[in-house]
Amino acid sequence: MEYLAKYITEDIKLSCYEDKFFKSDIMFDQHMLVWFLSGETRIVQAAATYVFGKGDIFLIPRNQLATIINYPKDGQPHKTVVMHLSTERLKDFYANKTIDSGRLKPPGIYSFSNHPLLESCLASLIPYFDMKDIPEDIAAIKITEAISILRTLDRGVDHVLGNFEAPGKINLSDYMEKNFMFNLPMEKFGYLTGRSLTTFKRDFKKAFAMTPQRWLTQKRLQLAHYQLTEKKKRPLDVCYEVGFENLSHFSFAFKKQFGYAPTELLTRRLGN
Repeated sequence: MEYLAKYITEDIKLSCYEDKFFKSDIMFDQHMLVWFLSGETRIVQAAATYVFGKGDIFLIPRNQLATIINYPKDGQPHKTVVMHLSTERLKDFYANKTIDSGRLKPPGIYSFSNHPLLESCLASLIPYFDMKDIPEDIAAIKITEAISILRTLDRGVDHVLGNFEAPGKINLSDYMEKNFMFNLPMEKFGYLTGRSLTTFKRDFKKAFAMTPQRWLTQKRLQLAHYQLTEKKKRPLDVCYEVGFENLSHFSFAFKKQFGYAPTELLTRRLGN
């Protein structure tokens, strides 16, 4: 995979994946505003799957788990302008603002399609990626402009961008049942459930009577079997969507669990 990136600052970049495929499980530490120039992305979360392509603009809130699968499309690479909305900048922005308590929305990805105001803001960044001498305050100005536009389009976004609290302690069983397909370090799962790593492992064993890794593998294989047999999906797609890092590891674990390889299910379907 060839990955190219140009930066105005560490918060604003032009990102390009030239290869035909890239997949990653991510917990976003910062809010990200993304504008698609070409290619396609599938974002898989516990409650929904999103597909974005050329012209789309969307906001991914921080502290959310997602599987990101990037593709080229129509002969063009996966290319995006990405703006990170850091906690530091957002605290400065919201320091003297009041958040309307009546517009609370559940967390999720905010899609703004190809809205002209946001597109104009993000498109104005393109010339700066090829400049050596960039105006000192341009990043701060553009990020402030983008936040102001987001609030104009959906004031409910204040509850996301203006929330600076760390995740509180939540029900571990419920959270893991909804998010087991995301392949993240145990420390991240601990943080997102409001626990230290030690407390996470202790509470996990109490809840599930086994280690996190063993439980996660079993849950992912069960979901994979369902996707293959009931949803008729391809082994390659299932492998990445249920939390495995590569097809060979998935096939080995699947055969060990069920006694036959995932490709055998595909062969059976094609033979019927």
